Amino acid sequence: MNSMIFLINTIFSLYLMVVLLRFWLQWAKADFYNPFSQFISKATNPFLRPLRRVIPGWGGYDIAALVLALLVVAAKLLLIQLVSGGGFPLLPLIFAIFKSLVFDAMQLVTYVLILRAILSWVSQGNNPVEQVMHQLTEPMLAPIRRLLPPMGGFDLSILVLLILMQLLPVLFGDVSGLFF
Repeated sequence: MNSMIFLINTIFSLYLMVVLLRFWLQWAKADFYNPFSQFISKATNPFLRPLRRVIPGWGGYDIAALVLALLVVAAKLLLIQLVSGGGFPLLPLIFAIFKSLVFDAMQLVTYVLILRAILSWVSQGNNPVEQVMHQLTEPMLAPIRRLLPPMGGFDLSILVLLILMQLLPVLFGDVSGLFF
């Protein structure tokens, strides 16, 4: 039973990260012709193409990708409930879907930040994955850099954002505890 739940959680979480990366790549206007971007695009197209026929973009954002992310989270939670023999209470399930999506998105940002930091130490700057990681994270890091005083050549903006990514779930849990 636990192995099946682990497998369901892993497969759906990995695909959810790919779908969220697709939305994030479009939001950050990252290089679409980068090999990493092409992989993300090809991995999500089989499910996004039919959704886009029904759900158009809005304001330059790919709403179909967000709907697909919600569907992936809903399918993951429903399958886990089915395997574990639990019921399907609607209101807690809807809350769990949105909470899981937000936490998985924050976890993805954390992974991308850590990957960018590691690649900056070992890469020579010509790695296509590093270029995309830079394009994805720079819109979030630039405002933090403007607020931080100069640190003698050290860029602590990634560390500050990582701390914020760890703080937000705690704050979200504190706030949701007031209502549920």
